[in-house]
Amino acid sequence: MNQQDLDRTLALAGLFQAATLVEKIAKTAQVPEHELSVCINSIFATNPDSVTDVYGGSAGNVTAGLRALRDVLQRNHDAVKADAIRYSLTLIHLERKLRGNPGMMNTISERIDRARDQVRHFSPTHENVLASLASIYLDTISTFKTRIQVMGDIRHLQNQACADKIRAALLAGMRSAILWRQVGGRRWHLVFGRNKMLAAIDQLLKGH
Repeated sequence: MNQQDLDRTLALAGLFQAATLVEKIAKTAQVPEHELSVCINSIFATNPDSVTDVYGGSAGNVTAGLRALRDVLQRNHDAVKADAIRYSLTLIHLERKLRGNPGMMNTISERIDRARDQVRHFSPTHENVLASLASIYLDTISTFKTRIQVMGDIRHLQNQACADKIRAALLAGMRSAILWRQVGGRRWHLVFGRNKMLAAIDQLLKGH
């Protein structure tokens, strides 16, 4: 198993972890603090030395994403979350649109730098930080013609704190989608690279 295959799989797991969090927040308003923290921190990892560094230096931090990705690849219908898959695939599609819009990319980058200042005063998952990240998503990625329709309990979707967490998690998903593309990820890998990805998932989970 070469490093690029492991890197691609890890980045895709980061994307699936973010998408799974979006589904959990929308439907239950509950979210594992550690998983959310890993996702939010990934947004600020803009100059990493490795893919693992984006996720706090350990593949174990995206265990939930690796397991979710494995369920999808193994077609484990009992475990697969259809909405999370839809969010993931839409983010991959939107990443292409974003790549073709360097002005928007610059805006996102500048505003992430501003939000980074907040992290120095608050924790990454503090409501002020989440609100800033949510506004970045709302002002940029959500303006594309293709938009992610989040499904869930209307009470949670209309709750500002939940809405901010959802949009911040979607921004984290976009960060992983960009990373996946940067390490050579392509849509056809999802169809034809299944066995290789499953082997990479096993290897990444085994280390943790």
